[in-house]
Amino acid sequence: MAKTLHQPLGGNQMPRFGGPATMMRLPAKPNPKGLDACFIGVPFDIGTSNRAGTRHGPRQIRAESCLIRPYNMATRAAPFDSLSVADVGDVAINTYSIAKSMTIIERAYDRVLKANCVPLTMGGDHTIVLPILRAMRKKHGPLGLVHVDAHADINDTMFGERIAHGTPFRRCVEEGLLDGKRCVQIGLRATGYAADDFDWSRQLGFRVVQAEECWHRSLAPLMADVREQVKGGPVYLSFDIDGLDPSCAPGTGTPEIAGLTLPQGIEVIRGCRGLNLVGCDLVEVSPPYDPSGNTALVAANLLYEMLCVLPGVAYRA
Repeated sequence: MAKTLHQPLGGNQMPRFGGPATMMRLPAKPNPKGLDACFIGVPFDIGTSNRAGTRHGPRQIRAESCLIRPYNMATRAAPFDSLSVADVGDVAINTYSIAKSMTIIERAYDRVLKANCVPLTMGGDHTIVLPILRAMRKKHGPLGLVHVDAHADINDTMFGERIAHGTPFRRCVEEGLLDGKRCVQIGLRATGYAADDFDWSRQLGFRVVQAEECWHRSLAPLMADVREQVKGGPVYLSFDIDGLDPSCAPGTGTPEIAGLTLPQGIEVIRGCRGLNLVGCDLVEVSPPYDPSGNTALVAANLLYEMLCVLPGVAYRA
């Protein structure tokens, strides 16, 4: 049976301020069956340590995504010409319980992955990557990782809690969800509680690229090296919006100065083309600190760029 290729609702069919409130105004399909990839929201922010508000991220990202057209004019990617893509809505997390939400999120992703659908996640704070990767591990085994962030998110605890937005990658390592030799963290910076705060992941074989290594240069050569390191198995891309400098993405809970530029963020994503990407996320957009909507607009475009580098995407000459 031929698959259905859904196209975003165009701006000449319906004004961009109208139409469905879905990612890129794609069809809403609560069931991922038959889809090659899906956009999915996880409106969760009870793992946040500073400014709350990322629970509103998925809705605002969808709102700003109405400006995105289906063809990538830089790369010639035509994702909707070859992949069946839709918006499967939000995971109904438990607003009052991190522990219960972890189970709810994991089960939701079990369902998506059982349908052989690649999830493109709109967060939500970075805690959500733990249950997502728990589900991924069951289907794909230990994963390679490309992680863009201002923070390593490898704390052991936060206020005595083992699960929060600053701890997920330590838990992922402890639970065997990641292949440490195929993991890269890009954009880490700012201040810490100890001089060796980024060294824990280095000791496990992660490549850690601090923001200072990225200043004033293209990241295309870096991504060529990254592809060599993480290839050979399934890879997950996790992009915290605070990996970007707050001058281009101020609407987030834990901003840090001197981060990646927006073109560098796009270079990282485009540099993942050719990898076996089995899932991606864009997290930590906090609309209460984004009155212009620019941070959510950036997030929507980065998610579209992620869609454009998934395996099986067509490219038009």
